[in-house]
Amino acid sequence: MTYILAIDQGTTSSRALLFDEGLRPRKIAQEEFLQIFPASGWVEHDPEAIWGSVLATAQRAVEGVAPRSIAALGITNQRETVLVWDRDTGQAIHNAIVWQDRRTAPLCEELEAEGWGEAIGDRTGLLIDPYFSATKIAWLLENVEGARERAEAGRLLFGTVDSFLIWRLTGGQVHATDATNAARTMLYDIRRGEWEAEICARLRIPLAMLPEVRDCAGDFGTTTLLGGSIPIRGVAGDQQAATVGQACFEPGMMKSTYGTGCFALLNTGTDFVRSRSRLLTTIAYKLDGQVTYALEGSIFIAGAVVQWLRDGLRLIGRAGETQALAEAADPSQDVVMVPAFTGLGAPYWDAEARGAVYGLTRATGPAEFARAALESVAFQTHDLWEAMRQDWFGARPAVLRVDGGMTASDWTMQRLADLLGAPVDRPVVRETTALGAAWLAGHATGVVPGPGEFARAWALERRFEPVMSGEERARRLALWTDAVARTRGRAAA
Repeated sequence: MTYILAIDQGTTSSRALLFDEGLRPRKIAQEEFLQIFPASGWVEHDPEAIWGSVLATAQRAVEGVAPRSIAALGITNQRETVLVWDRDTGQAIHNAIVWQDRRTAPLCEELEAEGWGEAIGDRTGLLIDPYFSATKIAWLLENVEGARERAEAGRLLFGTVDSFLIWRLTGGQVHATDATNAARTMLYDIRRGEWEAEICARLRIPLAMLPEVRDCAGDFGTTTLLGGSIPIRGVAGDQQAATVGQACFEPGMMKSTYGTGCFALLNTGTDFVRSRSRLLTTIAYKLDGQVTYALEGSIFIAGAVVQWLRDGLRLIGRAGETQALAEAADPSQDVVMVPAFTGLGAPYWDAEARGAVYGLTRATGPAEFARAALESVAFQTHDLWEAMRQDWFGARPAVLRVDGGMTASDWTMQRLADLLGAPVDRPVVRETTALGAAWLAGHATGVVPGPGEFARAWALERRFEPVMSGEERARRLALWTDAVARTRGRAAA
């Protein structure tokens, strides 16, 4: 038996999955780690907690398996999260600054005021926002004592989580990333395929800090930390890995992943499409030197709103309770939740907005909160769906493929189909992020089917068809639009 190991390093946990040559998951290990909130809107991770959880889960996943039978290792990761570490010791100079973190909003406002928006959009496909890596790197160099001097002397390295893991797994032999992670830094020209010297100079980020950019299915070195030599051959940011895992290889295909946040990607092929709806233009994947582009909509809070019900409000003991509560909610109550805990992502990009709940009455209880929380994810996805329709030649994708933890909730997926007014397809294999990383690694080593055969093997578990009336859909969407406007109005005031 030949295996492929996939490391899936996420925002709240690290997982390792062992796939066989048929790309069926055989073993899964998972470990959560601490979320650190030093101030309002700030989110950090302990780099050693990330590394420790990755190594521990990988070791458990390969336990009892001969290393020589593992053909390759693939890595997928939370994107935009920033780590800076010492080139000699491998030790990070500060906690990782997580993609959700908003501390660099003032610097982003400076860049906008200086007129950088158009150049950054043309070159990187992104909007100026604290979400992306660039201003986080600048913050670390400015605020960690001695960091700028060490960086300018060539002693510090930057990486998104994939780069940090590759560096650790290869014993400091490889400082590299893939094109999809590079595309999320706000420092990478996704048309020319190189780091953008002018943006780096404005932010005073030395080019020597940045990793080498490689294809998603490429050579990222070898690790000997799992009992033998295992080549690292596939790397992609989590949402691009899910796009691959969902076999969205054709232009016009769209997927949405529901984890801590929600991220929808629409394959646009070789076309670099500049959004008119404040979506992002990004790299879907790069294979054999050929870049495939995508439009992306990013929602900061999806599954995290359920975590808030559990850990913040203590209304539930586990995430799975929300479905039964939502089903039991009073249909006469129009409770709407805008979960802007760390600002609003696409298509609003409002870093100052904060969460709000509307329509509360004395009769409102846990059931109505649960329904509003789940429905908020469907509402936000609808915003992205409509923006995609406007940007992609005015055409609506025929169907939405979904994956991620929240897709286990039939209620949420049905409400999603109802509010979109379109079918929602849930696959048999829901571990699509890890599956995409495994396929990339297997593709690089020639042990898995090519894109066409892999796409034909994609299997549907359930299709959710819309059943809500057009009138009710319009009424509920109007409630959401009003709630978002009120929330943003509070931020502006």
